[in-house]
Amino acid sequence: MGKDFTSALRPAIVMTILFAALLGIAYPLAMTGIGQAIFPHQANGSLIEANGHVIGSEVVGHAFTSDRYFQTRPSAAGKGYDGLASSGSNLGPTSRVLVDRVKADVARRRAEGVMEPMPADLVTASGSGLDPDLSPDAAQAQAARIARVRSLPVEQVRALVVAKTEESMLGDPHVNVLALNRALDALGTR
Repeated sequence: MGKDFTSALRPAIVMTILFAALLGIAYPLAMTGIGQAIFPHQANGSLIEANGHVIGSEVVGHAFTSDRYFQTRPSAAGKGYDGLASSGSNLGPTSRVLVDRVKADVARRRAEGVMEPMPADLVTASGSGLDPDLSPDAAQAQAARIARVRSLPVEQVRALVVAKTEESMLGDPHVNVLALNRALDALGTR
């Protein structure tokens, strides 16, 4: 019996070491190399630079707090857009905490000047808490505030939202908030 155990143990150890090296080292290195060779921008986080500094990512949301900018949807990731704490809040529709937070967000958006029907993505977090996009309706709802603060014609701000709206093969149209805010800065102010 002892001889059967040792003869079975050796191949098990060899296969464990082999698959650990293959799937734990060789495969990840190969996929990283292929990603860097074929899709270097995406493999490095789709980072956006301005004046030699990284200012954000195309695929991760950012908190914009100034009234001069389009603001993103609320984030449930940590203290807001924390990639290490990416997740939804797991609060259900009957949760008092969720209802109170949404009511506070609606009141804040109303104070900012959003008077039309409230787009849901202005007051609810995404599943990851890191969504970089808004619906065109949510961006348009903020156009009057931005036009007022920047002394721009509201039609010009609304046209910018339309120009930055991206169609999707699967899903609804969306606007990348960082790209929209960069285009807004390119317009300047009066």
